[in-house]
Amino acid sequence: MKKGLSIVLGTVIALSLSACGNGATTANKSTDSTQPAQTKAVKKYTFGTDATYPPFEFQKDGKYIGIDIDLINAIAKEEGFEVEVKPMNFKGIIPAITAKQLDGALAGISITDERKQVVGLSDSYYQAGLSLIVREDNTTIKTPEDLKGKVIAIKKGTSGAKLADEYGKKYGAQVKYFDDSPSMYQEVANKNADVTIEDFPVISYKIAVDPNSKLKVVGDRLNSDFYGIAVSKDNEELMKKINDGLKKLKDNGKYDEIFSTYMGK
Repeated sequence: MKKGLSIVLGTVIALSLSACGNGATTANKSTDSTQPAQTKAVKKYTFGTDATYPPFEFQKDGKYIGIDIDLINAIAKEEGFEVEVKPMNFKGIIPAITAKQLDGALAGISITDERKQVVGLSDSYYQAGLSLIVREDNTTIKTPEDLKGKVIAIKKGTSGAKLADEYGKKYGAQVKYFDDSPSMYQEVANKNADVTIEDFPVISYKIAVDPNSKLKVVGDRLNSDFYGIAVSKDNEELMKKINDGLKKLKDNGKYDEIFSTYMGK
């Protein structure tokens, strides 16, 4: 009797354990099948820009647009990351990158050996070059040699500022510094300065869209600057994404499309 009871109880326990085991496995499978697949988090990078620098970056109807803005958004789309654009004064951009307040920047940044010491710079994406700009009725300035005793208005922290300093020392010119491009343009237009130095495509665009600028470009280009995208010097991952993205845009025609939107074909 005890033996028979033991057999019955053993069978019941075995069936119960078997049932519990199958139920747990099914539940696990059911749970796994209903859970959404995990997706890799998309990285977001903050890029600084100077929003007073058309056609590369400027504000229109409350939005920031321009060649550089379109370019970084297109690169981000190709390389699978997100972008936050942070407008700021140009002179603060490089320090903000080195202080890790920005991941990178696009702001018509000329590739120079000096900048390469503190930030990483991408492959070049545009050949610019600096030019002398005077008031439209000025007939005395055509070359750097004509700057003797003149007043140069210039934006702080730019490659033009470095050249202005050189001209100031070489030709005895006075250099007046400003925080933004519009202010230095106005200084020349108001005859408070004789000349300014600006990237050729930028000033050409301004004069074309603003017939009341009272400015004109004189002489040959002073140099042959190339623009690059700046990133934190130790961020090799972002640098690779940018260079790869630039190449893809040039190969698929998007690069030409962006530039033609603002500068014509």
